[in-house]
Amino acid sequence: MSDRLAEADWLTDSRTAAVMDALEAAGGDDCARFVGGCVRNSLIGRPADDVDIATTLRPDEVIAALRAAGLKAVPTGVEHGTVTAVSQGRPYEITTLRRDVETDGRRAVVAFTDDWAEDAHRRDFTLNALYARRDGAILDPTGRGVADARAGRIAFVGDPEARIREDFLRIPRFFRFFALYGKGEPDAASLAACEALKAGIANLAAERVSKELLKLLAAEDPRESVALMAATGVLAQVLPEAGGLERFDALVEIEAGQLFETEALLRLAALLTQDPGVAPALARRLRLSNAERDRLAAALEAGPALTGAMSPRDVRRAVYRIGAAVFRDRAKLAWASAAPGDGALSDWRGLVALAESWPVPLFPLTGADAKAAGAAEGPAVGQALREVEAWWVDEDFPDDRAAAMARLRNVVGRLN
Repeated sequence: MSDRLAEADWLTDSRTAAVMDALEAAGGDDCARFVGGCVRNSLIGRPADDVDIATTLRPDEVIAALRAAGLKAVPTGVEHGTVTAVSQGRPYEITTLRRDVETDGRRAVVAFTDDWAEDAHRRDFTLNALYARRDGAILDPTGRGVADARAGRIAFVGDPEARIREDFLRIPRFFRFFALYGKGEPDAASLAACEALKAGIANLAAERVSKELLKLLAAEDPRESVALMAATGVLAQVLPEAGGLERFDALVEIEAGQLFETEALLRLAALLTQDPGVAPALARRLRLSNAERDRLAAALEAGPALTGAMSPRDVRRAVYRIGAAVFRDRAKLAWASAAPGDGALSDWRGLVALAESWPVPLFPLTGADAKAAGAAEGPAVGQALREVEAWWVDEDFPDDRAAAMARLRNVVGRLN
């Protein structure tokens, strides 16, 4: 097979051409090449979300070239050589060729270079160290990138341990890329290096680790990769709160079989023990957002108990109490945890479908209604409304305000 990209939309896009024209006007032909994910994905027939460009031009030269061509230049990381070009609304990350001067496992001090091979050999995996010219010709400085991309082999550039010691985040990245692109058995040397150096993960910033973890869990089927993480002890480093993998594996199977949307945060919940108290500490450690923390805690609450044999009436009660989104999360986790015989497949699917489709009604009475019925100012108003609401829920949410008012008058009369 020819080492050339088939015609890709991003490669022939006029916005891409405008950026490349600007760079080449300043640095000459072949001063800029496409690099990384856009090349890798187009090579193997997957869509390319982002288009990154490597160049021999220095950041100040890139900025000047873009502005001379009337394009917006954003200095997003000039200390590391990165400028973002915006062409007709589309961003392009442009980075000057680099070599590492000093690394400590968390960050690197870099120097700019004109050597494409030096730039390639500081990258993480061979399938990411691929470049392409404007005509689609692929350049593979490591000599392995094209073959590894096509084979689904995730292998570090050069010595795996050396690459990991430069940045320990490359350990979770290895498992993420294996989940996204891996085929067959994992690269033995790369896996062994991840296992040997896993303790270095503790030195990483929590935000970097959580970002990698959630990206991994968002893969279509991350089960094999997560199992490898568990077997090598990497999962215990990244997620010490993890329990067994059975519920996680079952949830991924359910999502695939039912065509449910892949939700990384729910998969994270499936990996944890059934304890809402785990969520706050985990959220603090991984620097999750408050919304992510609250969703995890709600999903891991024990009650109300959900089973595949719940009646539609029971589902409506539960949804009214905890909300449709929380019910859906808990139902999927309960489904994944269910013992054989605890509700047929159609039962569980029906519970989730009902929760997502049922329009939750509003309780038809207010504090003003309670006062009009004779309730005294103060706690009596709330007590009366709560008793009537409990009756209304138990009666399966009747659309009958007159009956609710009659019930309210009876309750108020008893309380008075």
